[in-house]
Parts: sequence; structure tokens; C-alpha cells
Amino acid sequence: MSLKGARGYRVLIYSHDTFGLGHLRRCRTIAHALVDNRDDVSVLILSGSPIIGSFEFRSRVDFVRIPGVIKLSNGEYTSLNLDIDVEQMLAMRESIIQHTADAFDPDLFIVDKEPLGLRGEVEPTLRMLKERNTRLVLGLRDVMDDPETLREEWLRKNCAPALANYYDDIWVYGLREICNPLDGIDLLPGVEEKMTYTGYLPRTATRKPAPEHGALGLDEPYFLVTTGGGGDGVNLVDWVISAYEADPEIPMPSLVVLGPFMAPADQQKFMERAESIDKLSVITFDANVEMLMARSAGVIAMGGYNTFCEILSFDKPSIIVPRTVPRLEQYVRASQAEKLGLVRMLTEEGGRPPLEMAQALRGLAGQPAPSSVTVPGLMGGLETVSSMVEHWLPRDGGLLDAEYATA
Repeated sequence: MSLKGARGYRVLIYSHDTFGLGHLRRCRTIAHALVDNRDDVSVLILSGSPIIGSFEFRSRVDFVRIPGVIKLSNGEYTSLNLDIDVEQMLAMRESIIQHTADAFDPDLFIVDKEPLGLRGEVEPTLRMLKERNTRLVLGLRDVMDDPETLREEWLRKNCAPALANYYDDIWVYGLREICNPLDGIDLLPGVEEKMTYTGYLPRTATRKPAPEHGALGLDEPYFLVTTGGGGDGVNLVDWVISAYEADPEIPMPSLVVLGPFMAPADQQKFMERAESIDKLSVITFDANVEMLMARSAGVIAMGGYNTFCEILSFDKPSIIVPRTVPRLEQYVRASQAEKLGLVRMLTEEGGRPPLEMAQALRGLAGQPAPSSVTVPGLMGGLETVSSMVEHWLPRDGGLLDAEYATA
């Protein structure tokens, strides 16, 4: 038996996580699917998320927390917690990533979204693993940004050559009907042939019970208002609370999850406003938000990738209020999904009239669920990913055993 077969297969996943929860939650979903599908696979996640320890991980899934950074309004990065120069911080992250990959020696390396990592921090690791014949995969969400903005960003970062020079596969966690995430990028020959549209990544509610709704001042049914990480969710929460203030007779109560990255002053302000509204309950964060969504009668959200997957997975009627700054990602996803009949979109183009949101909330419970529309392959993401992994990490060890037999 080969060394690989004797030890089981190893998958390393990189998630840069400078802000929000999207990258971490997507990588965690994939990791759990891989170990659920295979008892000979272990997965290690590299993440800069400051709250990765708040999440539960299944057996044979673990994480390495690299020092966190945060992007400033001017586009530069700074250390999240440590009082050290950002160049020192980035050098430290690069070293930890490479040394972890060297020691873990993965059979498969999946990089989330950023082809070269934050400020190129993954490139030395890609070069090292390429020399070891490790399978290298770039995983992209369905929408990156509008084509012009993405083109400028990737030219500045020199990302496009990496798709040809390093990666064996490019997995797009979505459907071409929603978006081609690399539209507008000048791709080198052969890159498009590496792309596989997997479909969206389905989610399941955890078995761990969420807080009792009665303890939150809620009786079912209720709407769930979620901002994801919450760092850019102030406008959405303000609009929903304003709707209940302007129209106290909205029939359905709502549970508002502010998000762990919302500024404490904003969190406090919203909690104080909600105290005088019987039909609103507000919490800061719940790592098992899937359970809250599964029990809800509908969802009001900004429309990030993970929230969109959950809305489809739990078949919830939804109102999506996408952000448009600094990226158009959420707007592109929501507008295309609305055209397919999967969601309803509201925008802030006319400001945030409270009665407009109140009217939308009144109609949400009667809005068609996503299942009213048939979109082939919509939620096939984890099945497709597992199938791709099955080919490159065969159960009989065939492909990789042959390599190690001659090593």
C-alpha cells in the first residue's frame, strides 16, 4: 500500500477571511461534505477569521487560524489585533500558510476566491505543491463583481496567469444562468476548459437546537432578518426596524440577527429601538443561523452567497436588499435570481421609505417559494464537488498510488 493510502487522503482549504463570514462558511460547508462522503479524508482549513472558533467542526475537520487582517476604506490592509507593521503581518501569514502546507502535505489544495491569496500570500505554497503534483483547485463563488471592476482588480493583482500556470481545476459554485464570474477577464488558452459550474452548495440545519424562540420574545411563525457578518448591514436593519415603527400592524414578527462584525454602537442603537416594538427581537450572532432560517416563514437579507444558498436550501420566500458598494456582487446575484423567480429584490435607489419595506413584509408570507421555479442543477454543488474529489482521490488509491509507488 502507498504512503497516501496508508494515511488516508488530506485536503487543505485556504480562506483569506479579511472581513465577514462568507468565505469561512463556504469552506466549512465543503469540508463537512467531503468527510461525510468519505471516511478516508481529513480536511484542514486555513483561515484568518477572528471567530472561526465559534463554529463547530465535524470529526476529521480542523482549522489553523492565521493572524487576521482587515481592509481599510482606502483599500489598504492593517493588522486586526496585533500592533505590528502590515508587511510583517503578511510575511507571517505567508510563512504559516506555506509551513502548514509543507507539514500537512495535502493531496488536494482548494483555494477560495483569491487565486494568489491575500496580497499574493499563497503563491509560494502553490509553487511548492505544484512541484509535488498536488491537485490544485480554485473555488469561485457564482458572482465576483461587475466585469469592469473585476478586470481592473485582477490586472492589478496579476491573477489571470495563475489560472493557467498553477490550477488544475476551477470550480464555480453556481450556475452559468446566474453569472459567469470570470466574464470580462482575458483568459489564457485552456483556462475555460478547466471551469466546472457545480451548482449552488446546499445547506442543512444543524441538529443542535437554536435558542427557544419564546426566550427571544417570538412565537412562530416569524421572519428572519440576517446581515451575515453584519459589518455592512446597518442600512438593512435600519430599514426593517423603520418599517415596524411606521406600520405597527405588520402581522408577522421578525427576529433580527445583527451579525458579529457590526459596530457595537450600531448594535446597541438597534437593540434600544427594538425594545419598544413588540414584534421585533434582536440578537447579535448565532453560529447555527441555519436552524433559525429553517424555522422561519421568510427571510429578509442582503443576499451574500451563503445566505442565498440557505434561502434556496430551506425553500424560503425572501426579500433581498443587495449592497452596491464596494462590490456589485450581491446586486448581480439578486437581480439575476429575481429574473428567474427565485427571490424578490428591493433596492435603496429611492432611499429607504419605511412603508415600502412594510408593504414588502406584509406580502412576504404569500410570496412564492424558490421551489415554485424549476432550475435544473440549481442545488447540485456538493454532489458535483464530491464527484470531482472522488475522481482525484479514488477509493482504491489508483491515481495517487501510482505516483507514490515511483517516488
